[in-house]
Amino acid sequence: MKTTRTGARRSTIDGRFVAVMIGASALAGCVQIDTPDKPIEINLNINIRQEVVYRLDGDAKKLIEQNSEIF
Repeated sequence: MKTTRTGARRSTIDGRFVAVMIGASALAGCVQIDTPDKPIEINLNINIRQEVVYRLDGDAKKLIEQNSEIF
């Protein structure tokens, strides 16, 4: 009888799989998730500053001055 290489590879892969599963199950008990005692507080100090720069040509400026009650 001849031994095939695929049979040897398959048993190596199966052995690795079993080792990974044992390692993963051993580490699974180490992870703990707890809720905090105090609420999460986020302080945001934001300064919003806006500058508007505009230029009007002469005709538009005259029109605004004539109809100042609209604006």
